[in-house]
Order: sequence, then structure tokens, then C-alpha cells
Amino acid sequence: MRHRLFLFDLDDTLLDFRASEQLSFLRTMAALGYDGPIDAVFGRYQAINLALWRSFEMGLVAKDFLKVERFRQTFAASGLALDPGAASTLYLDALPDTVVLVDGALDVCAALSQAGEIGIVTNGVEHIQQRRIASSGLAPFLSFVATSEACGFAKPDVRIFDYAAAMARAFVPDAAILIGDRLDADILGANRFGIDSCWFNPAGLANASAAVPTFQITRLHDLPAALNSR
Repeated sequence: MRHRLFLFDLDDTLLDFRASEQLSFLRTMAALGYDGPIDAVFGRYQAINLALWRSFEMGLVAKDFLKVERFRQTFAASGLALDPGAASTLYLDALPDTVVLVDGALDVCAALSQAGEIGIVTNGVEHIQQRRIASSGLAPFLSFVATSEACGFAKPDVRIFDYAAAMARAFVPDAAILIGDRLDADILGANRFGIDSCWFNPAGLANASAAVPTFQITRLHDLPAALNSR
């Protein structure tokens, strides 16, 4: 295996963020006393949250603003007189307790940790991501966690990759690879940084973007074999 540094995205690559997000949202709404229909409200939240994260990655909004604004907009669009600040606190507190692993995550990290060094590169909130990793069982296999909050820059900005490389025991561009589910953040960031990339594409989506993955997989279990063939 040529690669010795494995940089993983966290959400929807190793952790099933969609499942965790839904569980955390349901807990939040229940804690706020809401017992009405939830599907439409959650759907609005997902769309608003996604748009705000894209704005954050473009440097248009701050993360602290995003954390509350996504709930403010959701409640306004849903006609709910609920406190967005309280919702933000409840939601972030719930996330570490609703961790769901992507199938194969533990086995793959265990195997690759024997072949080299594993680091996380994530656009998440520092203390939340650290708590989620601790709850996931992945921590023993990881060397470091690089978050956009600690770094000050979000993927696909190359500065978060510089930050991660400085945290690694050894960084050799030709021996490093980024594994992630998002073309616009993970794969494009790896392209700009000049390292290999693997697009984790479980839905088998077409690539209509400018990002060019070195290769792609639909199951995490296939990653070690794909790396061994390189």
C-alpha cells in the first residue's frame, strides 16, 4: 500500500450524520415542548441548514451565527414560536449521544491504522466533533482531528489541509489521501492541495462537478482493497 496518511472526512463518511441529525432534531423539538407534525419541519431545517453550511464554507457567515440562524429560519418558516437559541444548545448537546456509524467504519479504520496514520479533517464544531468521535469508538485508531473551527478555515480551503498536515507525524504528499463523501468540499479540497482522493459515493451519483477523485467507492469495506491496488 503506497499511502501512509489517511485523511478522512467525518460526517457521512465515517459517521452517518443524516441519522444522527434526525435523532438530535427530534430530541430537541421534544425538549422544547413541540408535539406536532415533525416531518415538514425537519425537512425545512435540513434545507436551511445545508444552505447555511454552504455559505459558511464560502466565508459568507460565521459558525456561531449559523448554529442559531438555522433554527430561527426553520421556526419562522414553520410558524413556530420557539426559542432558536435554546434549540441550538439542545441540538448540539444531543449530537454526541446520537452517533451512528457508517457500515464498515470501525473495521476500515482498524485496518488502516496498522498501515499508517489516520487523521480527521472536518468542517464541524471542535468540541462537538471530539465528543462524537469519543462516543463512536473510532478514537483509538485516530492520530489527530483537524476541525474548521480550530483551524479558522473550512474545506475546500487548502489552509485546513495545511493545518491537518502539520498535525500529522509525517506528511508526504504522494503518500497522503483524502477520503470523503462531498465532491465540492472533500475532493475539490484534495485536488487543490495536491493529494490523492477517494470519493465515498454510496448512492452511485454521477460526478458533474469540477472535482476529480483519484478513485471512488460505494462501500467503506472496499477501501483497503482499492488502496492496495494503487
